Amino acid sequence: MTEASAGSRPKLLIALLSGTLVASACASSSIAPSQAASTSIEEESQSKCAPNPSLTNASQRVQSLVSQMTLDEKLGQLNQAAGGRSKSLNSKLTSDELEKVRRGEIGSYLHVAGAEPLGELQKVAVEESRLGIPLLFAMDVVHGYRTVFPVPLAMAASWDPELWEEAARISADEASASGLHWTFAPMVDISRDPRWGRIVEGAGADPYLGSRMAVAQVQGYQGEDLSDSTTILAATKHFGAYGAPTGGRDYGSADISEQSLMEVYLPPFYAATKAGTGSMMTAFNDIAGVPSTANEYLIDDVLRAEWGFDGMIVSDWNAVAELINHGVAETEEQAGTLALQAGVDMDMTSMVLPTKIKAAVQSDACLAHDLDAAVARILTTKERLGLFDTPMAYHNPEREKTTLLKDEFRRAARHAAVKSMVLLKNEKQTLPLSSSPQTIAVIGGLAEDKLTQLGSWRAQGKTDDVVSLLEGLQRNAPSGTTVTYAAGTHPSSESPGAIQQAVDTAMDADQVLLVIGEDFDLSGEARSRSDIALPPSQSELAQAIFATGKPVTVILVTGRPLAIEDEVAAADAVLNTWMLGVEAGNALADVVWGSTSPAGRLPIEFPRRTGAVPHTYSEYPGGRPADPDLSKDTNRFMDIPITPLFPFGHGLSYSSFDYSDLQSSVFEDGQIELSTTITNIGDVDADEVVQLYMRDPLATIARPKRELRGFTRVSIPAGENRQVSFTISPDQTALYRVGSGWVVEPGQIDFMIGASAEDIRSKTSVTLTHDRSTGIPASAIETGIRIK
Repeated sequence: MTEASAGSRPKLLIALLSGTLVASACASSSIAPSQAASTSIEEESQSKCAPNPSLTNASQRVQSLVSQMTLDEKLGQLNQAAGGRSKSLNSKLTSDELEKVRRGEIGSYLHVAGAEPLGELQKVAVEESRLGIPLLFAMDVVHGYRTVFPVPLAMAASWDPELWEEAARISADEASASGLHWTFAPMVDISRDPRWGRIVEGAGADPYLGSRMAVAQVQGYQGEDLSDSTTILAATKHFGAYGAPTGGRDYGSADISEQSLMEVYLPPFYAATKAGTGSMMTAFNDIAGVPSTANEYLIDDVLRAEWGFDGMIVSDWNAVAELINHGVAETEEQAGTLALQAGVDMDMTSMVLPTKIKAAVQSDACLAHDLDAAVARILTTKERLGLFDTPMAYHNPEREKTTLLKDEFRRAARHAAVKSMVLLKNEKQTLPLSSSPQTIAVIGGLAEDKLTQLGSWRAQGKTDDVVSLLEGLQRNAPSGTTVTYAAGTHPSSESPGAIQQAVDTAMDADQVLLVIGEDFDLSGEARSRSDIALPPSQSELAQAIFATGKPVTVILVTGRPLAIEDEVAAADAVLNTWMLGVEAGNALADVVWGSTSPAGRLPIEFPRRTGAVPHTYSEYPGGRPADPDLSKDTNRFMDIPITPLFPFGHGLSYSSFDYSDLQSSVFEDGQIELSTTITNIGDVDADEVVQLYMRDPLATIARPKRELRGFTRVSIPAGENRQVSFTISPDQTALYRVGSGWVVEPGQIDFMIGASAEDIRSKTSVTLTHDRSTGIPASAIETGIRIK
């Protein structure tokens, strides 16, 4: 379907999604397949086939190039080829590939890097191909290029969007210096099921937090001007609802309601769109049987027509060909036709769009217009990057040498790692460790595992760049403190007798830092787990160390929430470090030895057992809300408490904070201001993450028990206070009503402020007097913040 006809569709979602895969690129979803088949192609062409706005609104240069291109050259622009493998970059850039570039058969390469080799390849494209169209070079720069930052879930735990923006800016600087134009990030998929391995790549469970982190990354990667050669193109992914696979199994169907799709899973994509993301990537999954790569309604109607997205869309790896596996296409030609008519512009590696749809395009005027639109969007993207005017700006080897892993970048990575750690438990103020002379035993193979600290997407990060947890603790230990070490076990291996050696080492120490959790290969793509308890070797090691009776602090290394109820109960303290990047060890030392107070907060709750997932603080109350009294029949499990192990937003500090009553004011324009004063009543300078939640207690549609609507991380010296004010628009209270879209309903709105979703310190209520339609996802709207 072309954008020009997008508005003709009725605003139905799930019912619509299950019936839109018809053969014609222009068929309306309101026409049954049998009716569509009987409609003449000529009538369809005359009524709905017209040049697409993506072409007609493009620059004169882009329109001129499209008009000059042969059909084969147009199809070539849709081709994103693998120039190597993720662990062997540039390995496929043979002389045969150069000939393809000269013939205009390639639009983009991924799994490539290096200012000089990519400069040579670009020179062939712009000087030796018929039309001189430059290539796009791409890589998964997800949480750092050479300077690797904490994994995205950890960055989200900082609750500091400015931190993410800085990390993305540094990543863009390094990647662009190495010849790259494009990253496949940010991943903004909301996920509430930690069994899903790719939860490590996103911002967790909440659409408001996810939206703010999405915007920060887009702004960091792209800067203010994409043609600046120190920026790169963001690809917001995976559109849409990839984070809700059935059973937490990667690539699975998202069997969700329209309400959930619009209120939970799509808002971060809307926020990224309004932040100017230059591209998006479709997801592997289907929704109600319609694969995202062929979902014409979501791509052309919602994303482009309703939201105004004017960038480029790329499929995920081989996803176009996999439409056959989904069962919606019989042949590759049909698969490619469905993807192109849905609005996919570039085919990542499957070769279906560039090689299998030529005959279909030649026989279908509508599909030919779709092709022209796709080519125009790709060329416009290259134009926005400045590649037509200065194609060699990204290929300065000297800049590459002096940019990667700068000292200032490492300092930023250390700062980010410190801010990302979450202190989950701290009995008897076990942390920070005393600076008095003592022996600290570091136990656990993960303490010296540098590869795991690089996470699941390490780009050009190298283990030699990493300060391991053990190294950081040893280098930064106070004078007179001895740090000993025994590996015990590692998540991926066991050594006979190693646990006893670890026990002996622990017995000779005053304190134990037990480093346990997951290694990098247990989190990430295709790494879903049916049981998110500790790996057996880690659990065995933990039991043996706890049995020594020594004070034990668990240093948790993980890419997802884990079900560690027994281990938490046995530990004196638990510090969740996630996977922290190149400065992991130095950052850990900063927190453990007390030079910085931890202030990270969980972006998703920790369950008590695997069987308790998925679960979220913002679930609906139901007719029989969960009650701790087992004599009542309520919405709970019988064998565990109704609360999670650690709630959303949870995180402790080395200090304590007092919250004043929440005050509210409603201005003439309907804006709501909510203010509180936070006082640091401890004796340590520290950050506090102030969280604002809301609830609509009475609505035409049942509302969640609470929803995050604002947050700020604020530094408060000991004994001082800060007044924090949030400004809320009535539009942020809107709900999505099927058939009507986003609407604000009059009535009471309850606001709550606190240190987590469960640690609410104060409440107030405001009454809205007017209803209205907004057209904007409520949780995608940024809340104003003022601190004094």
